[in-house]
Amino acid sequence: MELLRFDPSGAINADYGVSEAELGELHPRLAEIRDDVVELDPEQYVSGNIPLDKQPLDARFSWLPSEILRQYREDPQGSELARIFKVANGLHDRVDAVAVLGIGGSYMGARALMDALCHPYHNELSRGSRGSKPRMYFEGNNVDNDASRALLERLAAGGYGDDPAEQRWAICVISKSGGTMETAVAFRQYLAALESELGGAAAELLPQLVVPVTGESGKLHDLATAIGCEEIFSVPDGVGGRFSVLSAVGLLPAAMLGVDCVQLLEGAIAMNEHFASAAPEENVVLQYVAVNHLLEKNRGATIRVLSTWSKSLESIGLWYDQLLAESLGKEGLGATPLTTVNTRDLHSRHQQHQQGRSDKVFNNLITRDYRSDPLAVGKSERNQDTLNDIADKSLPDIMSAAIQGTNDALHEDQRPTTNLVLPSINPHTIGQLLQMLMLATVVEGRLLGINPYGQPGVEQYKKNMNKNLGRS
Repeated sequence: MELLRFDPSGAINADYGVSEAELGELHPRLAEIRDDVVELDPEQYVSGNIPLDKQPLDARFSWLPSEILRQYREDPQGSELARIFKVANGLHDRVDAVAVLGIGGSYMGARALMDALCHPYHNELSRGSRGSKPRMYFEGNNVDNDASRALLERLAAGGYGDDPAEQRWAICVISKSGGTMETAVAFRQYLAALESELGGAAAELLPQLVVPVTGESGKLHDLATAIGCEEIFSVPDGVGGRFSVLSAVGLLPAAMLGVDCVQLLEGAIAMNEHFASAAPEENVVLQYVAVNHLLEKNRGATIRVLSTWSKSLESIGLWYDQLLAESLGKEGLGATPLTTVNTRDLHSRHQQHQQGRSDKVFNNLITRDYRSDPLAVGKSERNQDTLNDIADKSLPDIMSAAIQGTNDALHEDQRPTTNLVLPSINPHTIGQLLQMLMLATVVEGRLLGINPYGQPGVEQYKKNMNKNLGRS
């Protein structure tokens, strides 16, 4: 399948962007880092001989897609992916909704996959229109009393029909340790609600309707064992939360929704192969890193705007915000990520972006093709809106004009832009995109001289919150 494409031409400019010469000077260093990521990281991870400056080395995400698919093809019944498919397909006949409980990387990847690859109004479709795939909701990512209570009430209300399965819901709880406060509290509350609603059938059904993704040990693993959960999936060792989207953390919710997980993984593998073999000047990952890094270093572009030109890609932008912020926001370094959705946010942020401080680069995330037929403006006898002159134009035509017009306007005010172009939005291209952004984040961390893994700042807030609750 066709690979996504990176076009940096809107940032190649002597006045406000980067030069070809600057890019060329950076290529040897980028090639060194790439070789380190592809060859040395796996060797050091497997051997356990990890230098201090690389600890923790949560690099397994890079070869995990190949590992998962290889195991599945060797053992199509007992491999982890086979177990995921078995659980997901089994739930389709039993429940009409799933509450995914997790925070940060434990839910943002799953949410991104749902929003990118499912019908925009998936949860509002009838059970038949969803192909019996469950409605999916996300909680345990906050401690918002009203939002959590409202979801409990929505789940209790059941589906849109009289089928017995429409009155039942399940929990997918995702936490490596089970000790993260937001998710642990939500799981306690949602587990109690589900058990109460199941009544006399709880002893039989609760082990089937609670599906954890957690570590090999820890509080959540112990709790899942006590419940008697029929399946407990693992957050892989050597994979940090924000790099876990293509593990069971993201694949299990995606499979529940009917997403083609094999194509997701194939897309990631295709990006890995491109990253490992393409020359720096043709390498999507390395070119993306080079342009954004040089703009930050030489032009002060410390704010990195991911301009998504499809509403379905917004949650991928929010997932990437976390990936970039937690990976590179250390030691006084790291660009500030910001996701926008256009053309929507052209009417809220664009004035400041175009004529405010010149501290931004705009990375456009664009799809070249749409999943549904183009919707024409249409001709009308009521032409008070004066749109009949573009009656034969479609929404994709207007979107293309807006993308080009926005880029041209930004260039006129000396603001750099790049285009990250997906051939279409499907599991293969989304797999490519997620893997590309994870690889790029690691490469840029190494370029900055910081470890892209680990999150010391986040751990501090957790300690303080527990202290404020009177816990040691």
